Amino acid sequence: MSGNVASIRSATLVVIGNGMVGHHCVEQLVELGALSRYEIHVFGEERQRAYDRVHLSEYFAGRDAESLALGVAELYQQPGLHLHLDTPVLEIDRQRKEVVTRDGRTRYDQLILATGSFPFVPPITGAEGTSRLVYRTLEDLDAIRQAAEGARCGVVVGGGLLGLEAANALKSLGLQAHVVEFAPRLMPVQLDEQGGAALRAQIEALGVGVHLSRATTAITPGESCRWRMQFADGEHLETDLVVFSAGIRPQDALARQAGLHIAERGGVVVDEYCRSNDADIYAIGECASWNGSVFGLVAPGYRMARSVAAQLTDQPCEPFTGADMSTKLKLLGVDVGSIGDAHGVTPGSRSYRFIDELSGSYRRLVVSADGKQVLGAVLVGDNSYYDTLLQYALNGIRLPKDPSSLILPQSEGVVALGAEALPDAAIICSCHNVSKGAVCCQVADGVTELGALKAITRAGTGCGGCSALLKQVFEHELSARGIAVDKSLCEHFAHTRQELYGIVRVEGITRFEELLERHGRGSIGCDICKPAVGSILASCWNEPVMDPALVPLQDTNDTFMANMQKNGTYSVVPRIAGGEITPDKLIVLGEVARKYDLYTKITGGQRIDLFGAQLHELPAIWGELIAAGFETGHAYGKSLRTVKSCVGSTWCRYGVQDSVGMALHLEHRYKGLRAPHKIKFGVSGCTRECAEAQSKDIGVIATDSGWNLYVAGNGGMRPRHAELFATDLDDQTLVRYIDRFLMFYVRTADRLQRTSVWRESLDGGLDYLKQVIIDDSLGLAAELEAQMQLVIDRYECEWANALQDPEKLKRFRTFVNAAGADPDIRFVTERGQRRPATPSELTLIPATEEVL
Repeated sequence: MSGNVASIRSATLVVIGNGMVGHHCVEQLVELGALSRYEIHVFGEERQRAYDRVHLSEYFAGRDAESLALGVAELYQQPGLHLHLDTPVLEIDRQRKEVVTRDGRTRYDQLILATGSFPFVPPITGAEGTSRLVYRTLEDLDAIRQAAEGARCGVVVGGGLLGLEAANALKSLGLQAHVVEFAPRLMPVQLDEQGGAALRAQIEALGVGVHLSRATTAITPGESCRWRMQFADGEHLETDLVVFSAGIRPQDALARQAGLHIAERGGVVVDEYCRSNDADIYAIGECASWNGSVFGLVAPGYRMARSVAAQLTDQPCEPFTGADMSTKLKLLGVDVGSIGDAHGVTPGSRSYRFIDELSGSYRRLVVSADGKQVLGAVLVGDNSYYDTLLQYALNGIRLPKDPSSLILPQSEGVVALGAEALPDAAIICSCHNVSKGAVCCQVADGVTELGALKAITRAGTGCGGCSALLKQVFEHELSARGIAVDKSLCEHFAHTRQELYGIVRVEGITRFEELLERHGRGSIGCDICKPAVGSILASCWNEPVMDPALVPLQDTNDTFMANMQKNGTYSVVPRIAGGEITPDKLIVLGEVARKYDLYTKITGGQRIDLFGAQLHELPAIWGELIAAGFETGHAYGKSLRTVKSCVGSTWCRYGVQDSVGMALHLEHRYKGLRAPHKIKFGVSGCTRECAEAQSKDIGVIATDSGWNLYVAGNGGMRPRHAELFATDLDDQTLVRYIDRFLMFYVRTADRLQRTSVWRESLDGGLDYLKQVIIDDSLGLAAELEAQMQLVIDRYECEWANALQDPEKLKRFRTFVNAAGADPDIRFVTERGQRRPATPSELTLIPATEEVL
């Protein structure tokens, strides 16, 4: 069969470049049947086949080249398709229609340039070696990793998208990271002045130094570090390595050599069908210049690739007429979004702005002069608004009467755009050009699973930014056609977490095996359902997680009742309710830390964290702590973590209530509660809010008449303000409302869903929640309070329980067949305490030293 096909092929197609765009073009060619007419040769400069550059930074988080690879290796093993890796093309001979490599010449009938771009490095005196690194390929990242060995500080030149990604990479390698930007703000192309300021504040809060309006004039040997960066203003910055991310340039050297037309600012000049001035040569992706513009995102490159593949297989195609350059991403853990005319340069345009200095969030909405259409937007700190704003902008959807509602906090009336409001032409997935209509057609053809939809359309498999909207549109279309939406917890349970919680409560089920036998499939469960059911059982019956029936359901942290750290040791976090601690207990903590040589740190939740304990040491450490009156702090569990408090009226001249006393009461009341996610409280003794209660799941603020209750806030990756729920409550009413709120959350939330996300998902919002909790509209108040009381009555310290059971203590051994420590765990001393040794430091530590 393959011989017959080969004999039919009458032409040779060469693709130069095996990056994301080049690979996508090859996939499209194969899918459209190009192998029936072309012998295809793909030449790539790198040793690895095409990989995902969008998620390149994950290489430092443990992903390898193979896990980042695009598609399957078998694609390039088909007859007629030849992949030449580590084979740069040296010359294009247009006269003979051949490409030249070190291995010889390859003839072509059609040629596709997908050579991408290269990082621009300014001509700076002294930039060489570890002071001239770039962030573009896996080899570049290997060079950065090597340069980081033994280093303390790293600088990234360039505060754009890739620059901030590179800064995050340096942080992940354990370096003190700095960003140096020539412009007066970060991400100057995407963000306006206020957006850049908001991003800077958030990034500096993460410990990254930001240096704006700085031009580097020279790099010289440093005094305290390897290098010193000299700035034009006379200032300097010392660093051990320098990564340049000051923009990209089209990789058009081959095209220049071949005599193709090159745009003024670089890039192969192409028409709307991606053709160069040579009718047999196309250019796609970042090496192509259309209408004077080079498009540095993957989605436009994919569009070009699809267009060329269609032309070469005689399929209908749409001309390339530019692309939307809107972006949504997370930089150093900070949400950043930019849509359309983010700077408001359109004549007559008007802007709405929302600034939250407390959380560092900033949103700008740019609308047309008549106030009817979205032209652009800027988001910093919260991208939950992005999908809605993008669809308004792309599809010309008429704005609501008050456009500002689109960027106001949800508690103030944000207008979310439902799937039903989107036209069929609305693009859901820009990377693979999948419209809402295409999703609906797949449902009409019988696709009822999201995984199958992704496999067929490839939507959601590119950058991943469309995943939430894709799921929303897909499930809406299923429901509209009367098809039940599958919300199974996993393959073993055709129920949601809420449904399983109800089953466990009603039927009194206390064991995973019993639940699986009665209401599930299979015999062992999986990593999704076992922890979820373990949490439900703990929430309902509050049995110790170390009980034999529950241990197999737990992850590592819950199994050993401690948080595992990056070097395989564990942290010990005793409960310090309300942050109040006696001198005697402080002395015990100091003595234990000194005895076991534990790194000691005070946390943001007013507790003391002891790091570096090995597995076999945990029982001995906890034995001493419990003897001194401490309890487990549940730092490892999806449960109540801390109740933060100020000193309140006991000491503070501004305090109006005893915040410490209330914090102690609340922490001891709820310390045994297991929940879908971790829970944090804050209690402030006055409106000055020193305990930061309005950023907690439960916030309590004293008033002259009692307590104001705030609910459903959180810090972390997606900060949310808590919402004012009730005012001037007495002690008893406050506790009663908290009981009901927490148990209603435990009963109805999804797995791993924080209180803020759960609150946002409730139909009717905060008003509905008030009706349930305050007005008892569902008649559940007494039942919720009784459930909470059961949890409270059954509390016992999990570590105290484990120490009394020899069988449970058998788990705390590093090696099954031997007692003692793990000899591979090594430490170094820094600032008077030990910390995990880095890979480079391990080579310097004699095997007999610093081994516990």
